[in-house]
Amino acid sequence: MTPTRIASRFAACAQENRPALVAFVTAGDPDLETGQTILNALPAAGADLIELGMPFSDPMADGPAIQAAGHRALANGQTLVKTIDMVKKFRDTDQQTPIILMGYYNPIYVHGVDRFIADANKAGVDGLIVVDLPAEEDAELCLPALAAGLNFIRLTTPTTDDKRLPAVLKNTSGFVYYVSMTGITGAAIRNRAAVGAAVRRLKSHTDLPVAVGFGIKTAEDAALMGRDADGVVVGTALVSAIANSLDNGKATDRTVAAITSLVGDLASGVRRARA
Repeated sequence: MTPTRIASRFAACAQENRPALVAFVTAGDPDLETGQTILNALPAAGADLIELGMPFSDPMADGPAIQAAGHRALANGQTLVKTIDMVKKFRDTDQQTPIILMGYYNPIYVHGVDRFIADANKAGVDGLIVVDLPAEEDAELCLPALAAGLNFIRLTTPTTDDKRLPAVLKNTSGFVYYVSMTGITGAAIRNRAAVGAAVRRLKSHTDLPVAVGFGIKTAEDAALMGRDADGVVVGTALVSAIANSLDNGKATDRTVAAITSLVGDLASGVRRARA
C-alpha cells in the first residue's frame, strides 16, 4: 500500500527526531478569502499537518475561542461545500501537506456520507476527525471513509481506560489524537508529566503516531509536549491570534501575519523538543 500523506509526514518528522506540528484553523475564519490565504500560508510558516475545522452551529466540544471562530465563519456564509473547495484550491499549490477535516457529523450527514467522502477525496483531503461519532458508530462514516482511502483519526482522553482503548483503536488510522484533559478546548494543561505518561501508555498499544492536543499555546508548551508525543496540535491559540487581529470582526492587514508568526514560533518549539 502506498503510504498516505499523513504517514509520510509523521515519518519525515521522526527522521528529523522531532514531533510534527499540527495546526488547526477554522475554515472561512474570519471570511472565505482571508481563510484561504491563511490556509495556503500555514506550511511555509512551519505547520507539518493542517486540521481544517468544519464550522458547525453547535460545537459542543469546543471552547469559546473556536466556537467564536466557527460563528464568524458561518456568519460570513461558510458551508461544507466551500470548506471542501478550500482544500481543492490549496492543492493547486501544495501536494505534500496533509489536511484533515475536523468537526461534527451533522453537516456530513446532511451533505450525504457517500457524496462527502467522494468530494473530500477528489479535493485532496487526507483524513477525518469527527468528534461526536464513537467507535460503536463506525459503520456510519469511519468504515466507508477507510474503504475510500481516507484516514480516520480517533480521539482518546484521560478517561479512556484499558477496557475501552481496544475499541477506540480498532479502526483508527493516520494517528491517534490524545486529548490532554477532560473538558473543552482552550484550557491549560495542569500536569505535563501525566500527559507524557499517557502518551507512552498509548504507544504501548499502537504503532500509530500519537499527537497531543488541547492546552498547547506557546513554543515552550510545544517543546515540552513534543518530548514524548509524535505530534503536537495547536488550535485555540491560533484562532485567538486571528480574533485578536480583527477590527470589528473583520480581517485587517495584521490578520495573516498574526497567525503565521505564531505558527513560526510553535515550529521552533517542536524543533527543539528533543534537542
